[in-house]
Amino acid sequence: MSLKKMKKEELELLSNKDITNLILEESKKPLNTAELFKKIIELLELPDSIFEKKIGDYYTALSTDKRFILLDDGKWDLRSRHTSDKVVKVTDEDEEDDDTDSEPEKEEALEEMDEDNYDDNDEEYDDNATEELKDLVVIDEDELELEQ
Repeated sequence: MSLKKMKKEELELLSNKDITNLILEESKKPLNTAELFKKIIELLELPDSIFEKKIGDYYTALSTDKRFILLDDGKWDLRSRHTSDKVVKVTDEDEEDDDTDSEPEKEEALEEMDEDNYDDNDEEYDDNATEELKDLVVIDEDELELEQ
């Protein structure tokens, strides 16, 4: 069914992502985030103030939905229309750095982290904890079974 033929009530039952899917199917061309979201606001007859309040959430929703891809030119399209070489590849610089580390360097870094996290400082020992535990009695499993 065409978006133009759909009633507002029918559109309200769909998610913004589903409406975006329909818009992109009908448009036959990629659109940027703002263009897509403005079309949704028009279709649902929402106030213009929604645009600024919700555009970030809308972008996040598109970026997490596998049906859509963000192209090199900053426009969204249906993934089914493209090969993977046109998709914007977002890489984390930290991940790239991790890949270049050799195994001995990684092990050394892990050992340093373990040493940094180990606290052999008894200065912070809590005397109240000893007081709270003074009446604690340790019973081994055999004694516990006998009591039952």
